[in-house]
Amino acid sequence: MKKLLPTSTAGSLPKPLWLAQPETLWSPWKLQDEELAQGKHDALRLSLQEQQHAGVDIVSDGEQTRQHFVTTFIEHLNGVDFEKRETVKIRDRYDASVPTVVGAVSRQKPIFVEDAKFLRQQTKQPIKWALPGPMTMIDTLYDAHYKSREKLAWEFAKILNQEAKELEAAGVDIIQFDEPAFNVFFDEVNEWGIATLERAIEGLKCETAVHICYGYGIKANTDWKKTLGSEWRQYEEIFPKLQQSNIDIISLECHNSHVPIELLELIRGKKVMVGAIDVATNDIETPEEVAETLRKALKFVDAENLYPCTNCGMAPLSHDVANAKLNALNAGAEIIRKELSL
Repeated sequence: MKKLLPTSTAGSLPKPLWLAQPETLWSPWKLQDEELAQGKHDALRLSLQEQQHAGVDIVSDGEQTRQHFVTTFIEHLNGVDFEKRETVKIRDRYDASVPTVVGAVSRQKPIFVEDAKFLRQQTKQPIKWALPGPMTMIDTLYDAHYKSREKLAWEFAKILNQEAKELEAAGVDIIQFDEPAFNVFFDEVNEWGIATLERAIEGLKCETAVHICYGYGIKANTDWKKTLGSEWRQYEEIFPKLQQSNIDIISLECHNSHVPIELLELIRGKKVMVGAIDVATNDIETPEEVAETLRKALKFVDAENLYPCTNCGMAPLSHDVANAKLNALNAGAEIIRKELSL
């Protein structure tokens, strides 16, 4: 019997301090070579155990083996030069020095598949694996080869599809594509962004998700959010087409955000990972606060389609804060499960 309101995280969780600098994005590794490989697997096991202790139902690797949710995937591809860097504006928000696409992009070998197999060996629970989405990948690069955002996105979609099929074969139950860029480039999302995402999931039998958030709790993002006014209606631009797409699950940000909850009506029928934990603050939600977010969402999402989740990744938070937030997520979901059973 499938559990009602299964909880999960959006992706990253804090790394142990012996592996990487805590509370830092892009944190450099503290180990090297064989020790690093072993340390990553130890961290993955630890992250899994912490999720299990907190009662998370759909577990992940906590992105313990990667420095960054986009770049670590791109690092393993042909056609991208990490030495040759250009400054670009990422998500129309902040300047960053990024690698350059210098030739045709391709994947030589599986990137996360061995890690996924390792996670699968550790647990019988459903596992979710996150990959960067095509549009967010192109937004993190300077393209000197294709000179077309759309062309490059289609190439990345093909590569992501190869990786996703091997992750599915390794026993992954849900493959999630992270697309924060969907909250920024609405015309492109509707013209070709969702289409390239559907190319990335072509032929998959496992469940698929797209995670669309307002970003980690870093200054560039929190500053941007202050400019968005009292209502964040970005989702309104893309939900109608996403509702028609082949993606099974839509993962979004709800708690402490200014997203009008009624926008969820636009994706009725889809499964929804409702972000009920704010990752941009160290304040720990109470179980009742989590429950209240879920209650609001239940007006627009059928109970069997609702998956309580975090707003975004929690890599920049401390271990203690992240664990307390996961415990709150589970306790809040339990309140609603009891209410529904009555």
